[in-house]
Amino acid sequence: MTLGTLIWLFAAGFLVWYWWRAKAIKDSVLQAAKAYCRKMDVMLLDDAVYLRGIWFKRDRDGRLRVWRRFLFDFTSTGEERYVGRVIMLGQRIEHLELDPHRFNS
Repeated sequence: MTLGTLIWLFAAGFLVWYWWRAKAIKDSVLQAAKAYCRKMDVMLLDDAVYLRGIWFKRDRDGRLRVWRRFLFDFTSTGEERYVGRVIMLGQRIEHLELDPHRFNS
């Protein structure tokens, strides 16, 4: 094997690992968004979350972690769409919030 072949194999392996890890994180965020929507008595739309930001930030212990911001759509009345947010730092969900919305009466 040549050095070029080894570099390509390493790059392909890294991409597969990154995709697998990103999918696992997205699935855990989706489960957290579903649970939060149930708790807040709103309906998660499209059964999906969308990565909208990625950066590096330090956690409470000063360690550098990956910061991610996910968005999702929800409804409270079935007529209007609103946006919710999930903020992750490393493997932990740091913040989960819903935009101001109407209540079903």
